[in-house]
Amino acid sequence: MAAQRLSMRKLRELFRLRFEAKLTTRSIAASLGIGNGTVCDYLGRARVAKLTWPLPAELDDDAALTALLFPEDAKAQAERPEPDWARVHAELKKKGVTKLLLWQEYLEAVPGGYQYSRFCERYGRWLATSSVTLRQEHRAGEKCFVDFSGDGVRVVDAVTGEVRVAKLFVAVLGASNLTYVEPVFSEDVATWVGCHVRAFEYFGGVSEVVVPDNLKAGVTRAHRYEPDLNPTYADLARHYGFAILPARPRRC
Repeated sequence: MAAQRLSMRKLRELFRLRFEAKLTTRSIAASLGIGNGTVCDYLGRARVAKLTWPLPAELDDDAALTALLFPEDAKAQAERPEPDWARVHAELKKKGVTKLLLWQEYLEAVPGGYQYSRFCERYGRWLATSSVTLRQEHRAGEKCFVDFSGDGVRVVDAVTGEVRVAKLFVAVLGASNLTYVEPVFSEDVATWVGCHVRAFEYFGGVSEVVVPDNLKAGVTRAHRYEPDLNPTYADLARHYGFAILPARPRRC
């Protein structure tokens, strides 16, 4: 068996080439850029699983096909200790801590544990069912959340070698989570307004409400109930016909 498992897309193509196109093992290997032994291994698994072609509708789901072809995964998962997701969630709130870093620590403690993609998937499932999150429902086209995010990214000038830190303007549609990200070197009003315009162009429209954080480019005075808006930002809202609903300032 190959050290790295084929993607499900490539695996389905392997079966198509064999059972529909009737190609030889060698031809399939050449077409997919894999070894003959890998092709034979997957075809052997297909025989054991008694797969038919075309695949039945219930095997359109990748997880179902994986479970059928790799029954050893279920046994390994049953024997594999689950990460402490509450601890993972708490650690992710710390500056500089990423899921990749926590996954690497997990593998050191549990050799043969979940692969990174599976680790992230299971954390996401835990998060969705955990009481630590409050799920918000957003109507399509209703809200767009905007802010300058994080500590920024290092940008190196390929000619001079100069290193600059770019902030990331992020706009996210509440209902679909469609996201627009733009690196910028300033957080002034002109940049803030320009980023909005380009985000709207990217989205192909404007939401009814835009929810900015309380940064100076958008909100000149943060107040829990009556924040003051930057005049230029207010003009932008009137021009595009959206309402500005600043996020409430955090309590200390």
